[in-house]
Amino acid sequence: MTDWRIFKGDRKTLPEAPPWRRFAGKVARSARPERAEPPAPDEKQIRIGRGYQAEEAEIEMVNAALILRRPLLVTGKPGTGKSSLAYAVAQDLGLGPVLRWPVTSRSTLKDGLYSYDVLGRLQHQQLHPGERTEIGDFLRLGPLGTALAPRERPRVLLIDEIDKSDIDLPNDLLHVFEDGAFDIPELARLAEEGGPPAPVEIRAHDDDYWIPVERGRVTCREFPFIVLTSNGERDFPPAFLRRCLRLTLQDPSPAKLAGIVAAHLSGEADAEAKADWEILLENFERRRSVQDLSTDQLLNALYLRLLGAPLGAAATDEKSRLEEALLKPLSGGLAS
Repeated sequence: MTDWRIFKGDRKTLPEAPPWRRFAGKVARSARPERAEPPAPDEKQIRIGRGYQAEEAEIEMVNAALILRRPLLVTGKPGTGKSSLAYAVAQDLGLGPVLRWPVTSRSTLKDGLYSYDVLGRLQHQQLHPGERTEIGDFLRLGPLGTALAPRERPRVLLIDEIDKSDIDLPNDLLHVFEDGAFDIPELARLAEEGGPPAPVEIRAHDDDYWIPVERGRVTCREFPFIVLTSNGERDFPPAFLRRCLRLTLQDPSPAKLAGIVAAHLSGEADAEAKADWEILLENFERRRSVQDLSTDQLLNALYLRLLGAPLGAAATDEKSRLEEALLKPLSGGLAS
């Protein structure tokens, strides 16, 4: 049987979308070649993506979301790798830099779609009377708006900590997820008033990357791969959940934990350091069975041990003060 998977699989191209998830966006490039493509991923994104250790259940759900063109809602405790999953997919499939939208209680749908610097445009008109001001110079697509811009291959968008959002944001998002499109009213009005027939170029969320927008309407060609992360702190409306696939990440297994350590630090350590790490790994596993701990805390401890800090087998006291501080539980308050 042919491997159906794209992420971590044998397929090299994304299959055609289901009929109900096909969109009609026309791919257009900036008239200036130097600003027609997004930049390459930076070193940090590459490192995060390559260091992610995907387990079979995660691989299956990522592939389902890719093929069905559905957002993936990833729930789990802090430190389980929810955000890193987006970078792993982007690296594995060569989909370019990850677009990130960190959500807060004040975030609105418009923040994710685009912004318009109307005051900047007015100031420019005052400083340069009689000179034509291009509205596109004062518009900028947000991370979600950039992800929805039509491209032959999808972008990867990370909507981080969606459970911190205002109660209305998930309901606002579901319409965009369903339509794969949105309007920029300022450009739509311009077209209705007999504005320029040619597309208006707008700066993307990526620096120095511009996207032509025709008549104020942005419609995707390939629905982006969207990862929404949640710490499980709230419930979401059924209509929103219906438009997402859901994945719950558990604490990394010992095998996955060892793979994470190897991916991040194996090149840094000699045999003696790795022997000391075994003690720290055992201590971390023992603590994690009864406390909330994140993988980052373990990596911090291992790296300090690499530099000679008294941790693990090298601890000077039976109960290392530094180790206690580094592996302090994430829940239970500052005094815990």
